[in-house]
Amino acid sequence: MIYSVDVRIEAPVHDTEVTDRVADAVENVFPDADPVHEEGRLVSETHSLDAFSDVLHEQEILDTARRVFRQNRTEEGFAFSLKKQAALEGVVNFAVGEPDELGEIDVEVRVREPDVESFVDYVAPETDEGQPVDPAREYGDRFDPEDESY
Repeated sequence: MIYSVDVRIEAPVHDTEVTDRVADAVENVFPDADPVHEEGRLVSETHSLDAFSDVLHEQEILDTARRVFRQNRTEEGFAFSLKKQAALEGVVNFAVGEPDELGEIDVEVRVREPDVESFVDYVAPETDEGQPVDPAREYGDRFDPEDESY
């Protein structure tokens, strides 16, 4: 599937935290992101969620991801938050309920092509008994936005 998305990732960096460790947490689940330190937070942008989708497949949490994406959906995209500590270990743990004391990794996804629902299906396909039903892409089939041959 050819898609066009803008993904903005923000994570607060508190005085008690090591900036590089927060950057590692972001890069562990969004390896295409390149965090930049700005006034007490790290900010990064990427144009792919393929690696993140792979983690969702590996952890077998596609249904949870779909639910979170849909709960936070707008006409232009969707947003979600992740626990920083889990991300440091390369694990996706959606932040729900009370915010963590040190903050969370906030992600905003703006979908230009295709429509939002189709992109959600691409990142986290529907499942039947835990297995993706008619996935739009094969697990592990990462798109490299820098690859000119695509």
